[in-house]
Amino acid sequence: MSDMTGSKAIALEMHCKKRGQAFLRFDYSGHGQSSGTFSDGTISKWTDDAIFAIEQLSDGPQVLVGSSMGGWIMLLVALRMNKNVAGLIGLAAAPDFTENLIAHELNDKQRLALQRDGFVLVPCDYDDKPYTITQSLIDDGRNNLLLNKSISLNQPVRLIQGLKDKDVPWLTALNLQEKLTSDDVEITLVKNGDHRLSGPNDIKRITKTLDLLLDGLPS
Repeated sequence: MSDMTGSKAIALEMHCKKRGQAFLRFDYSGHGQSSGTFSDGTISKWTDDAIFAIEQLSDGPQVLVGSSMGGWIMLLVALRMNKNVAGLIGLAAAPDFTENLIAHELNDKQRLALQRDGFVLVPCDYDDKPYTITQSLIDDGRNNLLLNKSISLNQPVRLIQGLKDKDVPWLTALNLQEKLTSDDVEITLVKNGDHRLSGPNDIKRITKTLDLLLDGLPS
C-alpha cells in the first residue's frame, strides 16, 4: 500500500524543492502515518481527506498527482475543486477499481465471505498482509464511479501507465482519456512499466512530465 513516504512522493517533493515549487504530500486515513484503520475507509472518506488537506495546507491553483487508487481520488477531488485545479498527473490511475478490478475478480468463496462477514481478505503482491476489502468500500465505490459517464474536467491531464501492470490494465488509461472532456490529455505507455512505476527511469519520466506540465501552465 503506497503512502507519503514512498519513493515517488519523496522524489517529487525533492524535485519541486529544486524548482522552488511548493509541494504537499499526505496520507489518507488508515494509510501510512495517518491515524485510523484502512478497513474503515471508503473512497468518499479519502476524497474528503484529500480536500481537507489541500484546503488547509495549500494556497492557489494545484497540480494534483495521484497513483493507483490516488488517481481515482485525484479525479474526484478535481471535480469538486475544479477552479482550484490547474492540472492532473495520473500514475497507473485506477478509477472505479472497486467495481472493475475487485468486485468482478472475486471468486465465489470470496463473494460469499463478503456477503456473510461484510469483508474479505485479498492477497497483496506488495505486502505480507492481505488487503481487507469491505462491503462498505464496494458500495461507496459504486456511488463514485467515473468511467460510466463523461468526466467534466478541462484541465491538462497526463497519464503514465505501465504495459506490464498486473493490477491496472493499460486499457484503463485509454478509457479514462476518452471520458475526460479535456482536449489536452496525453498518455505515456511504458513498455516494461509495472504498477508501481517507481524505478529510476520511472522517476525521471514522472518528474519530466511534471516539468513540462508546470512550464506550460499560465504563470
